[in-house]
Amino acid sequence: MSADQPLVAALQSLWDIPPSGPQNLWSNHEFVALKEILKKRYRSGKSTLGLEVSIGNALTSLGLPCSTPHLPIHPKPDMDEIVAALAYEFQRTTTKRRYLCPLDMADQLPSFQFGNARIGRFDAAELEGLFNASRLERFYPGVRLDAQRLSQFHWMVVEEDISIRGEPGARQFSWLDLPIGKDMGEIVPHRGRFPTAVERALFCLLLAPWEDWAEMPEVDWRGFQLPWIYTVDDDLCAVPHPPPTPERLSWEPYFYQVDYDEWEESERPLCLRSWATAEDVRQVLEAKWKLLQTASQASELFSTPVEHFLVRAFLSDSIDEVMAHLIMIEAAFGAEADHRRKLRLTGDNHDESPTRRVAARLSAAIVEPRAAKEYLELYDMRCTYVHGRPESRIISTQQRVLARRLAREAANALVNMAQAQQSREIVLLDLLNRGVANLPPKP
Repeated sequence: MSADQPLVAALQSLWDIPPSGPQNLWSNHEFVALKEILKKRYRSGKSTLGLEVSIGNALTSLGLPCSTPHLPIHPKPDMDEIVAALAYEFQRTTTKRRYLCPLDMADQLPSFQFGNARIGRFDAAELEGLFNASRLERFYPGVRLDAQRLSQFHWMVVEEDISIRGEPGARQFSWLDLPIGKDMGEIVPHRGRFPTAVERALFCLLLAPWEDWAEMPEVDWRGFQLPWIYTVDDDLCAVPHPPPTPERLSWEPYFYQVDYDEWEESERPLCLRSWATAEDVRQVLEAKWKLLQTASQASELFSTPVEHFLVRAFLSDSIDEVMAHLIMIEAAFGAEADHRRKLRLTGDNHDESPTRRVAARLSAAIVEPRAAKEYLELYDMRCTYVHGRPESRIISTQQRVLARRLAREAANALVNMAQAQQSREIVLLDLLNRGVANLPPKP
């Protein structure tokens, strides 16, 4: 017999309600009885705004028959497990959040685990588990996750633990926690498009030379695209997002022969063709991840928004992509002292403009003398665009890929240099001293 008999009895009474259910569950005697038990046991007898919503969501998540009348089968539950799940929900302080990221248009990728992230292919059953398909069916009548078609794509899965804000009754109303007078239109610098955990995983992937692996860089240098992410939260009191549809990813027509003169038309995922095999990608990512683990992005060399702009370039198109790559290089190797002589360290006697100082440091960091000239030419092209000069402002594939390559090599150089844990000022001065010789003559 369960040690929590009152809660078991209250839940059993709710489960005994026929699937047709009452017109208003919240005012139902059995629901009110459960709410009173939960209030007394976990809320010191107090009710919070939205408590009924949270309890209702939790019951639906657990499969309450009268909350899921659209389901044809309601198996008899283990009531002790239901009690344990509900009790845990009202006491927990963290929730596990899973970000499911389709790597759209990927060609050959390995199964690879790095930190709290992993990439790979998952079959339909595995995807149903990752998406918690049974819970989605309870919340969305007539909408079913098409795991079979989604399983044809590669995925990146990132997980993290999130601190819960407020009590279960207030989780759906987090806007009430906002301080009075807060500027609702404020901009938080360098906040990413995706959650931080996802963008950090992306940063690791972007250290690989995708632009060198691309068969047709004029189409796209990327080895994959990330059009959206789907978030799974194991908070029973929250409503899950509707399941994504495969149509939101990239497909191409596909014909295959089934008989001598008979062909079938189908679809298959569209790919960005790559020279790299899955094993090539695995070896590179494994090496990059080992360096990141030992370098630590908490290094002073990552105190500027290097990670933000490398990811931003990947998620951007056209001129915005190129601009983000150039800004990333400036974030990596620029300094306030470049604009204010009084802040320069002893030994910095170079009479160079801020842009040329960045170019010099870049060339020294990636050990490529011609990179100084290449960066300055890209920067001049950027100025042509920004300042509206009469010259042509067309950006070639070569320039676009070069901007990506220089940015990627700059990020890798920072990862390597972070191993030494030197101050950023000392590192930048050393790079400048070694790189000035690579600068082209001043015009």
